[in-house]
Parts: sequence; structure tokens; C-alpha cells
Amino acid sequence: MQTKDSSPPDGGYGWVVVVSAFIVMGLTAAVLKTFGLFFVEIQEHFDELASTISWITSITIATFHLGAPVASSLCVKYTHRAVVITGGLLAFSGMALGCLGLNMIWMYATTGFLQGLGISFSWTPAISIVSHYFSKKRALANAIASAGECAFAFTFGPFFQWLIGQYGWKGALLIIGGTQLNICVCGTLMRPLTSSCHPEVSRPEPPPDNGASKTDKEEKSTITHRTFNWMLLRRAEFVLYAMFGILAAMSFFVPPLFLVPLSYSLGIDESWTASLLSILAMVDFAGRLLCGWYANLHLTKTIHLLTMTITLISTSLMLLPLANNYLSLAIFTGFYGFFFGTTVAVHITVLAEVVGMSDFDSALGLFMLIRSTGGFLGPPLAGLIVDMAGDYRAGFYMAGATLVLAAVFLVVLDQFQQRSERGSQINTKSEKSSLPYTSFHFLKLQKRRYQDHDVVV
Repeated sequence: MQTKDSSPPDGGYGWVVVVSAFIVMGLTAAVLKTFGLFFVEIQEHFDELASTISWITSITIATFHLGAPVASSLCVKYTHRAVVITGGLLAFSGMALGCLGLNMIWMYATTGFLQGLGISFSWTPAISIVSHYFSKKRALANAIASAGECAFAFTFGPFFQWLIGQYGWKGALLIIGGTQLNICVCGTLMRPLTSSCHPEVSRPEPPPDNGASKTDKEEKSTITHRTFNWMLLRRAEFVLYAMFGILAAMSFFVPPLFLVPLSYSLGIDESWTASLLSILAMVDFAGRLLCGWYANLHLTKTIHLLTMTITLISTSLMLLPLANNYLSLAIFTGFYGFFFGTTVAVHITVLAEVVGMSDFDSALGLFMLIRSTGGFLGPPLAGLIVDMAGDYRAGFYMAGATLVLAAVFLVVLDQFQQRSERGSQINTKSEKSSLPYTSFHFLKLQKRRYQDHDVVV
């Protein structure tokens, strides 16, 4: 009888997994975040409206979210490692084919759909396996892994700008796609825990008899069925958090998309504009690490921390359109980026606390699936508002207002959880109060049985 250890190690090889996830975050989410540098170039090439070009990012984001349940299911059937490698190949294909630039439909299918699927198949398993490797240090590990998005975006801003200047936007897409092949290398380093991808192999071997084999098959079937739990949709806590995710996704992808065009409309030089993305990435990086470190101290409930950061992001977005020069725009961008980083550092941890680790893989896939509606509608809606208002500032106002509603759902979720906790405490106290009576009669009954036994003997 041998049982493989499947408990989270909270260190050791887990840090190798964190570093691998760090790089994967950079080669997926950071590319998506800095894609705004291509916005004006593609718009001028095809001579289309802002709302039309926005659909590229919208399709990428939607596919990224919609592919999450598929990625989660494939992780169970195969491994996180295999899915990440597949994602790297898909991301490369999307960029390499997108550089042909045949027409807008082609761009939607390549840099939109294929790139989004590649990001989904890379990002989802990477963030999931980190949560499996860590328990006590989960908030810190997730913060470090997600910080790869900022670290890479810091250099990707000026680097992509240089690539576009040297090779044009088509050549830049091809080079970026080649860089994304490094996702496959990171995937090979993601050695799975026995409980992460194949829960059934972590159980001890049954003697080889027919009855045990039948039971083993039934248990395997049950475990496989539970790997994607659709019944989460009946849990009020998860539904409330999913509503927050929809509204947050409608807002989060708007500022990076319109920050570059807004700076151009203010007459800021291209080189300075690229530096705004670097500032955004730098303060985002600091926000994630600081918030991850603070959350790891367990001084504040993570849901309270998340509610506070969402409120501060909304305030930053409402103030950002007031900027009228590079310095003021850089300051407001810094505030937005820092608070955005703190949000990203804890929102996955909050999801794990809402549903528990037993349902985390299912919850992550469902959360991304539901959140996709917000990511799909957000950029086109903001683009439509920008076209109607004739001002890129309108997109930031829309994003800020949407985050206010997102914060409301977090407050409702917190109140719901507090009521549930109070109910559990009341039930526990009532059970404890009835325990002495029950124990007394149990002991009395046992004593009587022993006495009867003695008489019989």
C-alpha cells in the first residue's frame, strides 16, 4: 500500500512553477495589455472606425475567457503541462498568421480568436497549478506569478514601439509570435502534483480483486465528474462573485486600449506615449507584490481588500480624463496601474476562498467563462461611446462607472458571507450545548450494557 503525497508543498519545486507561470503571464497577458500600440497602426492600414478595430481585442478577450473551461477540463484529462505547451503553439500561430493582414475578418480570426485561445490555454493552467502548489502562501505565490504580466509589459511598451518602427506592424506581430514560443518551454517545467491534474492517481492501490476494481472505477468516475462542477451556478456566493467578474472585465481592458490614442489626441510624442505603458507596468508590478505580501499577513479579509482596491481604481479612472499633458497623464496612469495591480494580486485568492480548493478548478473555468461576456462587450461598448462622443475620455468614464457597480456586488457578497458565518456559529453553539446531555445518556447506556454483559458471564 503506497500513497503519493498530494498536499501543497508551499515551497520547494513550487517556486519553479511560480517562475514558469511568471513568464507565461508575461508572454500572454502582457502582450494583450500592450496591444494598444498596434491600435492606430491597424486602424490607419484598414481605414476603419475605432469600434471596428476594437473588435480584435474584444474577440481575443472573449476567446481567452470562453476557452478557460475547456482548458480546465483538458488539464484534468491530460496535464497542465500539455495544455500550456498547446497554448504556446496556438499563440504563435495567431500572431504569425495575423502578420499577413489580409482583411479585418482575417485579423479577427488570427490575432483575435487564435491568439485568445492560445492565451486561454496558457494562462488558465499556469495560474491554476500555482494555486495547487501553495496553500498558506497562496496569495503571495499568485501575486508573484501574476506580476510577470507587469514585468514584461514594462519592457514590451518601448520594445513593441521599436519593432513597429523598424519592421512595421506586420513584422512586429511575427517577431512577437516567435517570442511566445517560449511559453512551450515554461510548460515543460510545470511538473504536476498528483492531485492537480489526475486526482485519481493520488489514492492508494486496491487489491486486485473484482469487487475492489469495480469500486475503483466508480470512484474514478466520481472524481472525474467532480473536476468540473456546474452545480457552482446554484451557489449564491459564486454567482455574486461572477457578477463582479463580468463588470470588472467590462472595465479592465478599456484603459490599456485607449490610453495610447488618448495620449496622441493630447499631442504627446510617440516615444513618450510608449513610456506611459512602461509606467503602467512598473506601478502595476509594485501593486501586485505589495498587496500579495500584505494579504499573506492575513491582517485584513481579502474580500475587504479587493473591495477597497476596486473603489480606488474607479476613482482613478474618473480622474484620469482630467489630464491635459504628459505629466498629469503619467500621474493618473500611475495611480490606476498601482490599484489595478493590487486587485489582480488578490482576486484569484478571493475566488478560492469563496468556493474552496475542492471546487477551485471548476470555479476558475466557470468564472472565466461568465466573465467573458464583460470582456467581450466592454471594448466595443467603450469604442461606440468614444465614436459618439468624439473623445477618448468617454471610454475612461464608462470604465470607472462600471467598476462602481462591481464594488457593490462585492459588498453584497461580503454581507452574505457574514450572515452565513453567523448562522454556522449559532448552529455550532447549539450543538455544543446539547452535547453534555447526549454524552451523559450515551455513557449511562454503555454502563448498563457492560453490567448486563457481566451478569450473563
